[in-house]
Amino acid sequence: MRSWKILIIAGVFEVAWAIGLEYSDGLSKFWPSVATVIALIVSMVLLAEALKTLPVGTAYAVWTGIGAVGTATLGIALFDEPANLLRIVFIGVIVVGIVGLHISSGGH
Repeated sequence: MRSWKILIIAGVFEVAWAIGLEYSDGLSKFWPSVATVIALIVSMVLLAEALKTLPVGTAYAVWTGIGAVGTATLGIALFDEPANLLRIVFIGVIVVGIVGLHISSGGH
């Protein structure tokens, strides 16, 4: 259970660095770039910690899934990216995949 919590936090930091790339203007703004790099490092360290007990394929898929869902959702909320029905459905499909991987790997 602890590894799954760490993995979720790692995924949240993945969202943070992905969104940070937008705010840093391609790493050209100093402080947003610093925050982005810190979030990237924290995300990777936490992912590595989770991998000590979780299978790499499952952990990586969940980590990237959290990052994809979070980044796409915040892109809609913060950057006026499209929020059409089809896009929302496919974001939901990713969420179903994340939950399915969690359930099928015995993570409680």
